[in-house]
Amino acid sequence: MKTSACIALVATLALAAATVSADPLTCSLTGYKAAAGLVAAAADNMLTVTWDGDRNQEVRLRFSVERGTPTIQELAVRRKGGQWSTLASNAVPDYRVVSGLRRMSNQQISPLRGLGVELTPDIVDKYRWDPFWDAPLDLSPPSGRGGNPPPADGVANQPGLLRKPDEIKRAAAVYRATGCEVKTNGARLEIAFPGVQLGVFAGALQYSIFKGSNLIQQEILAKTTEPWVAYKYDAGLKGLSTQGGARVVWRDTANNWQDYRFGGVKNDDEVPLKTSGRIVIAERGSAGSIVAFPPPHTFFWAREVAINLGYNWYRKDSESSFSFGIRQAEREHESEGQANFALYSARPGTTQRLTLFLYPSTETAQAAHQAALAFTHGDHYKALPGYQAMNHHYHMDLGQRLGAAGSLDADIPDLVALKALGITIVSQIDSVGGGADATPEGAVYPGARPVPARRDDAPPPGATAATGGGGRGAGPGGRGAVPGLAGGRGRGGDPLQIRYNSIEGARRHSDVNFLVMPNQEYYGSPLGGHTDLLFSHAVYWTAGRAPDQPLVDNDPKYGKVYHIGSADDLMEMARREDVLINMPHPRTKGSTGYPDSVKDLPVFNDPHYQGIGFRWGMGLDRSEERLCEYRCQPLFDDMNNWVADRPEPPKYILSISEVRHQQPGDEIYASSPVTYVKVDPLPKPDDASAVIQALMRGDSFVTSGEVLIPNYAVRGTGNQRTIVADVEWTFPLNFVEVVWGDGTRSDRQVISTTDLPPMASHHFEIPFSAAGKKWVRFAAWDSAGSGAMVPPVKLASATTAGGR
Repeated sequence: MKTSACIALVATLALAAATVSADPLTCSLTGYKAAAGLVAAAADNMLTVTWDGDRNQEVRLRFSVERGTPTIQELAVRRKGGQWSTLASNAVPDYRVVSGLRRMSNQQISPLRGLGVELTPDIVDKYRWDPFWDAPLDLSPPSGRGGNPPPADGVANQPGLLRKPDEIKRAAAVYRATGCEVKTNGARLEIAFPGVQLGVFAGALQYSIFKGSNLIQQEILAKTTEPWVAYKYDAGLKGLSTQGGARVVWRDTANNWQDYRFGGVKNDDEVPLKTSGRIVIAERGSAGSIVAFPPPHTFFWAREVAINLGYNWYRKDSESSFSFGIRQAEREHESEGQANFALYSARPGTTQRLTLFLYPSTETAQAAHQAALAFTHGDHYKALPGYQAMNHHYHMDLGQRLGAAGSLDADIPDLVALKALGITIVSQIDSVGGGADATPEGAVYPGARPVPARRDDAPPPGATAATGGGGRGAGPGGRGAVPGLAGGRGRGGDPLQIRYNSIEGARRHSDVNFLVMPNQEYYGSPLGGHTDLLFSHAVYWTAGRAPDQPLVDNDPKYGKVYHIGSADDLMEMARREDVLINMPHPRTKGSTGYPDSVKDLPVFNDPHYQGIGFRWGMGLDRSEERLCEYRCQPLFDDMNNWVADRPEPPKYILSISEVRHQQPGDEIYASSPVTYVKVDPLPKPDDASAVIQALMRGDSFVTSGEVLIPNYAVRGTGNQRTIVADVEWTFPLNFVEVVWGDGTRSDRQVISTTDLPPMASHHFEIPFSAAGKKWVRFAAWDSAGSGAMVPPVKLASATTAGGR
């Protein structure tokens, strides 16, 4: 008898035995609509779902309930017209959670105090969910970057440090299911098993099945009533058979294939795996494979680094069974400060989605790996004709590191890693301000409240000029500094020399298909909060201007040099030199309280103040259906209402990276979005004005990479308009939205797209009434929480606006 036939026979016998012992199962199918290629049936205490997958395959899932636990009695696949191959039987979902207490950080408190904001309980509650510097599972004494951990003395209604062991709670899922509900949602089925308790969370286990794809979305949908919960979760499948040639397969961070064939003894704990692409595969001989992977972006809160901490796992539970899945570590990499590991936020009453994707296939592990990796274009930003993929606000500290290396031609591994992702523009930043290069305290635009110079970003103990942040030391170094090149962080050393190193180094590391931009982040900015400066050409400047010093003078080595002592000085330089100004990480970090506090000032309303940085994770909440839904999305709309009646352009968003000093093998793709800029051909490094002007016109869109909007326009005249957009996606698309504002409030129309297949594209034409509305924008979001947004368009009498 053939191996596949033996496996099928064993599975059939096991299924029959399991059916006899299964709990009574009542499944409600009132929300189910029968459809070809997507079929559900309940009989004999079993729910069977069969659907058309991809690559000419069919998939079958059979569910039962065993002692209250939803159980996959069978997961099987076949080529259409062929015999079924069972990949898993009697397998159960494996979920574990660790939770702690969310605290607001000093990094947020400092700018609020500088604005004179009283830290009332309401203010603390408003900002407490969005920290960058918090580590709810870290019980060690405060250390690392001075001032960035949560305050030790307590603020308003939050406790100080040290954290207490009883703040940390660990739990595995407990299931008390008695039935299930099956609902049709477009071209997908949603199967829910209520009765799950997971530590402080309670809710249901849900499986989503997508017609036209082998993809299975397994998740716990749960709420908590506890206040200030921060948490992480691990998820997987338990009870897979070690027989039939089973093995666990993955690619390591060097892209070499690795496997484990269960020859050793059982494991007490999960075995962490540092994998490429966040993918692990359970292969069952010739029967096929099951791939497990997390959502590619919303699984990751913001960190200073993207060092791979091992996001997959397996565990040999006995001689006959094993488990595998996805995981999050409980602490930062040992080379880094442990105070920056914020976890997810869980606002009381919100539905948290603890998501795991499974992809069963008739194919081998290697082929199944490729099929699963297609959902992220192979962790690569797809090339779009007429566009460049831009990574911005990457803490490369190019000028400082090249100076420390002693050569402007020194190897920068970050650039190698970024280029490999399909990025064609790297808008790296050197950090400036603070120390000898500080903006004088109180040097703010007239009318704004004084903002103190940034003092909460000191490097951790052991930091060097080469790394700019301590820890791993990924930057070049090891050689004596060449005279004339030396320069430490922007807060020390010669700022003009650092600027020269960055400008000339960017030129040398660019090529015809890859542009490196020598941009800067100005902390302690006179504009309030942090300020990103994006330059169209070489500009030299220093922070700090003596009372009798001119705005501009001529340096014998660098030529024209600006001296910035106020917001007026900075804006004058921006106007003269075509500098784009953007506020990174608004409403959090060192920009907490901004740009709200400067929204009525001329500086904010200058066209060169382009907008804000967009990055999820600084307050990542797994209930969000859109990236950065609680912090960035409302601010995006608020800003455009603020300027709705002003003659200036709308305010835009620009993707930011926020990580620093990365290497090939790090989890860079998952950690940040990009901006697709409509500019072709790629400019040369001496003149990036085409990039700056495209961004200031709004000829761009931001994306996590899986959803693309290459064409968008608002057409029509008067009140009758049409939103026209071409959208393509990989993961099943959940919805598109039209968002608008009237100058005071914003609203949106959500259009469900669950009837559309995965790995597809669609031309949208959405009627839109412009009556009473002053601006409009468009976005699209998928089932993994990823998406893309186009810039807003101010509504006027023009026939076509915002066309790209």
